[in-house]
Order: sequence, then C-alpha cells, then structure tokens
Amino acid sequence: MALIKQIKRALRLTLMLMSATRARLQAYSSRPPRFAGVYSNRAKALASLPQKARNGYDNDKIVEVSFNEMQDVVLADYPVVMWLGKLLPETGNVIDAGGHLGTKYLAFQPLLDLNTVDWTVYDLPAIVQAGRGFQQSGKLPAALRFEDDLAAVPECDLVLASGLLQYLDVPLAQMLNSLPRCPRFLLLNKVALRDGPSLVTLEQIGSARVPYQIRNRAEFLAELEALGYVLRDEWEIAELSHTIRTHPWHGASQSWGGLLELRSDAVSSIVSKGQSNAA
Repeated sequence: MALIKQIKRALRLTLMLMSATRARLQAYSSRPPRFAGVYSNRAKALASLPQKARNGYDNDKIVEVSFNEMQDVVLADYPVVMWLGKLLPETGNVIDAGGHLGTKYLAFQPLLDLNTVDWTVYDLPAIVQAGRGFQQSGKLPAALRFEDDLAAVPECDLVLASGLLQYLDVPLAQMLNSLPRCPRFLLLNKVALRDGPSLVTLEQIGSARVPYQIRNRAEFLAELEALGYVLRDEWEIAELSHTIRTHPWHGASQSWGGLLELRSDAVSSIVSKGQSNAA
C-alpha cells in the first residue's frame, strides 16, 4: 500500500513538472499563460522583463483592454453593490482606487442611485489621461472625477478598491496615509491572497505583462488591523482563484473581499497626530 502511494505521488509530481515545463516554454510564445514566473517582490518581477516592457500597469497598451467587459456586473460584484447601497446614502462620496476608466461607476449605475454621489477615480497617469480624454469626447460621463495624485482627491469616508491591491506598487498603508484623511470605510474586493509567503508573478494583460502580487492572508489582515480597521464583513470569490501554471506547486490563490471600518480610537489618534503636525 505504501509503495502504491509513493508511485501515485511520483506520477503526480512528474505530471506537474511536465505541465510547468510546457507553461514555461509557452511563456515565450505568441500565446503565453495568463500567469508566469514567481518572484519575491515587484522590482524583481519587473527586472525580469525587457527594459522597454517595464511600465507595469501605467501603460497605454492596456488602458482599453477589457473596457466593455469590466462594465458587466458579475457575481463577485454583488457584495460590493450591497454595501455601497447601504453606505453611500451616509457618506455621499467614494474614492474608487484603481477604478480604471470608471468601469464600476458605469456597471453599478443601473443598480444604485449615483446621481448625488461624488465619485472620484484614482488611478495611474496613463489611465487618468485616457479617462479625461474619453470625457471630452463624450465617451464617459462628466460626473466622474479622475485623479492620479492622492493629495488632489477630496476628503472621503469610503474608499473602494476592487481588483486593485494585486497591482498596487506601494504598501496599502502608504496609499491610505497619502489621502487627505483616512477613510472611515474600506470596501475591498478581488484581493489575491494565499496561506504561504507573499509572492509576485507576472500577468499577461493584452500585449503587456504586469506584476501581480499575491499576499499572505494572515499578514494582510494583520496589516489592516494595525492601520486601525475592524473587519465588518468578508467573502470569498472561488471563481477568481488562480494557479501559476509555470509554478503550480505554489498552489491556488484565494480571492477575498471585505468591508472594514476605522475604529473610533484610531480616528482620535489620527486627528491628534494631524493637530500635532499642524502645530
């Protein structure tokens, strides 16, 4: 019995290695796998690319990739829609971090009353420039505000980050601390997590390859807690689990979403710190 188990294990390992070898060869073909390579950080992932291909997500080539598909409401969006419906009447505004061309605003318009909501999209310069250009041509509504500088966004009680964190090129704490004021609510969705050490892979988006971070789950939740946020709700998105075909032994990622609220004592601490700095 033990011998049979060893043979089965050896066969599984052999098949896994053969599959990984095919995926690595395919990475250099005209039809590469969606995810390829494993790196310890974003800088090493970018360094593995040719010099002219190191723009990451700030890239004109991927601005309009999947623009129409991103406006579709899918199952993974419904927890976000539910919480926006509850929170927007209270907050009245939202910073859509990594909001691309306002695709969530467009997708949720038929489901939510956004007529009185101040919706600010924060994204990279190439995307913001394209968004403003689309507004001028009438392709996007004038109600959307586009910013690529966090210091320029308005004070806000709600930050939405759907599908952003795996592409974010700075720590989450740095992004939040760059805002005029820490938001009361964080609404996160499609966050790539795993139980093992954090890693970075490269994702193929259109003709570009961009770093894609998969965070350690426990460390990520501890980071949110250290920022003063309390988890109010969470959900898993099974259909967005991914395996890196070139390195399948790292296992499948988890896709996570959650609503977090800033603790009242954390708000007091932030206010006190701001007053101290002003003095």
